[in-house]
Formats: sequence, C-alpha cells, structure tokens
Amino acid sequence: MASLVEALKALIPTDRVVTDPGVVSAYVQDEAQWAPYGVPAALVRAASTEDVRAVVSECAERGVPVVPRGAGTGLSGGANAIEGCVLLSLEAMNEIVEIDPRERLAVVQPGVVNDRLRAACAEQGLWYPPDPASSPWSTIGGNVATNAGGLCCVKYGVTRDYVLAVQAVVGRGEVVRLGRRTAKGVVGYDLCGLMVGSEGTLGVITEITVRLRGARAAERTVVGYFDTLEAAGEAVSAITAAGVVPSALELIDRHCLRAVDEWKNMGLSADANVLLLGRTDAPGEAGDAEADTMADCFKRAGATWSTRSTDQEEAEALFSARRLAYPALERLGPVLTEDVCVPRGLVPEMLSRIERAARDHGTHIANVAHAGDGNLHPLIIVPAGDDGARARAERAFDQIIDDAIALGGTVTGEHGVGLLKRRGLHAELDPAVVAMHHAVKNALDPAGIFNPGKVFGTPG
Repeated sequence: MASLVEALKALIPTDRVVTDPGVVSAYVQDEAQWAPYGVPAALVRAASTEDVRAVVSECAERGVPVVPRGAGTGLSGGANAIEGCVLLSLEAMNEIVEIDPRERLAVVQPGVVNDRLRAACAEQGLWYPPDPASSPWSTIGGNVATNAGGLCCVKYGVTRDYVLAVQAVVGRGEVVRLGRRTAKGVVGYDLCGLMVGSEGTLGVITEITVRLRGARAAERTVVGYFDTLEAAGEAVSAITAAGVVPSALELIDRHCLRAVDEWKNMGLSADANVLLLGRTDAPGEAGDAEADTMADCFKRAGATWSTRSTDQEEAEALFSARRLAYPALERLGPVLTEDVCVPRGLVPEMLSRIERAARDHGTHIANVAHAGDGNLHPLIIVPAGDDGARARAERAFDQIIDDAIALGGTVTGEHGVGLLKRRGLHAELDPAVVAMHHAVKNALDPAGIFNPGKVFGTPG
C-alpha cells in the first residue's frame, strides 16, 4: 500500500493524496449507517479529469479497487469504502462549466451541488428539474450515479431524463465522451444512459451535460390532513384516476411531522396524523382546475381538513418540512431507509403492508413518500446500541422489499442498490437478466476495479 500511495503522489499533486486516518474516516461511508465499509489505502481528492485518469490507470495496473464518491449523501452504501481501495472524492470538481440559454443545456463537473446548479439556471430564466430531497447537499455526480428523482419527478421525470452527455474515465484509464449536445441523436447504443444509475461500477464520471427547461409557472399548493396512511393513499390513487399529473404530491406521516416540530418548532404535528402536499404548475384556469380536483380527491378520500394554500411562504415552509424529515429523524437514532416503488394504484395497499411490517416486527417505522409516483420511503428508526431492535428492523426491511416485489414494484426507485438492496435486486431480476448486467460490467470494467461488490455483488 505504501508503494501505491507513493505512485499516486508521483502522478498527481501530493496534497490531493490523503492517508491521515482522521481525515480519511470522514469519507469512508455514506448516510446508510448500517451498510458495511472498509479501510481504504488512500483518499484522493481529485481536482481534474486528468487526476481521475491517473488514479484509474494506476489502480487498473495494480488491480486496486476505485470507489468514487461525491457529497456522501447516499442512502444505500454505494459510496462506502472497500478494504484497500482508493477512495476517489470528486467534491473539489465543482465548476459550472457552461450554461447555454439558447440550447437550454448546462455543463457541470460532478461535484456541483444540485441546488447551486438550479439557482444558477434560475438567474438565466431556466430550470433544472431533478430535485431530490437532499438537493441542498447532494451533488450532480451523485444524482447521476443513482439516477436520483425528487419531489417533482412525478411530472418531470428523473435524472436520466435530463442527462445528454457525460465525460467519463473508463476501462484502464481511457477518457471518453458519451452522448451528445443535440436535441436528438441515435448513433450507436445509449452508453450515456447506461452510465446514469450505474453507481460508479462502470467508470468515473467527470463532466455532465444536462438539458434544461424554461422557468416554470407559479405553483398552486393543496394541503390535506388525514387520520390514516391508507386514507392518504386512497387520495393519491384518486388523483391518478382523475388524470391529474401534479407537479408534486408528497406524503409525510405523524412521526416525521413530530420529529421536524421537535427540531424546528414548525407546529405541524398538532392536527394531522398524515399530511399530503399536492402542487400543480399548470398555467391559468387549467392550474385552478387541477388544484380543485386534488382538493376534491382529498375530501372524498376522507381528509379531515384540506385547503388550497394562498400563502406562498406557508406553502414553501410545508415543503421545507418534507425535505427536513430525514435529518430530523436521524436525530432520534440510527435510521434504516427504504426506497420501494409500486404502481400508483397500489399505494394504499403498500402503505398498509408497511404498517403491518412495523407491527409484525415490533419496530418503529415513519413514512415519507413521493406519493404521486408510488415511490415510498419508510424510515425504520432504532434506538442506538439496541442489537435486538436492529435485528427486528432488518427483518422489517426485508419484508417491505418482498411486499413491494409482490405488488409488481421495485426495490429501489431512486436511492440505488449499493450494498443494502443486493438481496432485493436478485429477488426482483431474473437470473438471465442478472447475467446480462454482469456481461456489461465485465466488458466496460475489464480490470474489475470500479466499485466492486456494489449493486451486483453477493447479496448481503
């Protein structure tokens, strides 16, 4: 390992190669607290594509694993260090290279924080839609690696829908450009799309070109209080059946509301067991009609109270509470985060099964959800140091995965497989399909160095 570190220092500026355990320890795992991690041989804080190329080339020659990471906000262990690896941090590669208003695209390095790109685009009357709840902290590179979604993906799609091109270091250190800048293009296989959601297992992305949209219209917000998760789920199904495609439709249960209140004193949990937040950005009368339809769906599903919010500041505060749910719950103890997605019409049934899993295993489960597209995030909370509670939580985690598959859903909608969902992946995909994925991995990573063991590794 000493020879590897010296070799890296000979290839890139020495201050970018870090072995101090006190510094390295802050980089060895993401937010998936229960996912295992190892001790890396070194941390490299890359500042350029050339740095990445040099690291990959040296590691391929030596057969040393390379684990790329951004801000470390992932929730599946996908960025966790592997024993003896080079942990490749891309956080310093944070330049917005270009925003082109005419072509409606932006070119960014992977370390650019999502909200920073969105703010820069807004200054030019443009909008980058993918908005994961972690957007104030997560990076575009990490969003691309996991094909992140977010609050508005119910109407506007996920990260893959906006990635036009990437520059990546692949194979044994080759630098390639995949994709295009044009509105259309069908030359060859969609290798750019293949990189999106690959969780660092096919190469290291060093630049991303994303499509942009024009500035969106003002949104109308509809708020509903419900006594049960099932009733809120019925409202979601009713909105889908009515043909309304909201710009956001988010669910927050009483456990999350209480945690946010205790942290930020927002006063949200006094009146609601479950809160549904709907939004429409349709213009003019169409937007009014969609808001009215959502409000009617809330009432018919049994909302104890619902209204169209006329106070924009109040509406933004409610959506801020949605984004704060996960960090608020983290303050209460270790959180095991689920990320299942089911057909929208089966949201009520899946919510009922999540509550059953909590009862079956005697564990505390809070719920937030991108309810409008069936993407549910049960948050399993465990007292620190309670091994029995942790074992029960892991059984509930597996039961929720199995229930999602049984309902025709998927084990991960946007967080990625990483380490935590490997068993679920093998339960969801046919062996022949898994073999196809292995063939792609072997072809694009002939040295076997890119984030080995993640996604398609042996189920843990």
